[in-house]
Amino acid sequence: MRPFAYTRANDAAEAVKAGGSFLAGGTTLLDLMKLDVMRPVRVVDINDLSRDFGAIAYGPQGLRLGALVHMAEAAQHADVVRNYPVIAQSLSLAASAQLRNMATLGGNVLQRTRCTYFRDTSWSHCNKREPGSGCAALDGVNRKHAVLGTSPNCIATYAGDFAQALIALDATVELAGPSGARRMPFADLHVAPGDDPSVETVLRPGELITAFTIPALSFARRSLYLKIRDRQSYEFALASAAVALDLDNSMVREARIALGGVATRPWRAREAEAALRGKSLDENAARAAAEAAFAGAVTHGKNDYKPELGKRTLVRALLQAKALEA
Repeated sequence: MRPFAYTRANDAAEAVKAGGSFLAGGTTLLDLMKLDVMRPVRVVDINDLSRDFGAIAYGPQGLRLGALVHMAEAAQHADVVRNYPVIAQSLSLAASAQLRNMATLGGNVLQRTRCTYFRDTSWSHCNKREPGSGCAALDGVNRKHAVLGTSPNCIATYAGDFAQALIALDATVELAGPSGARRMPFADLHVAPGDDPSVETVLRPGELITAFTIPALSFARRSLYLKIRDRQSYEFALASAAVALDLDNSMVREARIALGGVATRPWRAREAEAALRGKSLDENAARAAAEAAFAGAVTHGKNDYKPELGKRTLVRALLQAKALEA
């Protein structure tokens, strides 16, 4: 690990003014510093900001999650479990119990990819780590890599789970920065790799995530997160689906769908939602929606299986959500 300056901030204004890389749980930042992938000159400890951004509030307007709430706390919160099960499940199925106790919600949505070529500096060709160097994964070991939202410059998969639940439920993210506070749809936070895969979000220099708000959605109670992986615990998704359904008997009034493990960023499957709207939800309708979701998939050899796995995951999630009591 390289030398760095350490600062502990007392409030958001102090944190923003200090500049540098923000440290809360540190479950991503410290790992990548040890690997020499991230080399911050200054690390700003923001744990004291939990006084302002460490609470969970639920009411008629919906759910507000402070960015410094720990994953385990949100996953076990009664209001979250009851009214937004897809959020609770996406958090409880992530990482290990120890990491969930340490990691914060704000840090979770900003976690970096698990692509080996990004995390191992002995590989020189990684546009996400060294812009313009190339992408070794295109013709390399890419079994776990993305098939949606890719570019000729990067096929690294977004690794998180919680973000899929947020994007499916039209969450808003609140930010603090040098120019003051602002809000935006969570769906606008992450960007596709494009020409410069090193740019992963629209966060401005010095900006800090302070909270997430999820609107009041009565049908969010009929929601779930299904995660398919190589093993049942402490593993990242090969394919996942965050689903919420508003049903009139079996007819779909509204569907919310996000996909994980298959895309370069949190992925809202709007084409699948449109394919279901007004239809009676059965296996054929679910399969048609899944086909729409993966119509634009691009594979690179070892991940050729992913579109079909993603489709089957979505079909299964939709039918399981249908069977839930609203």
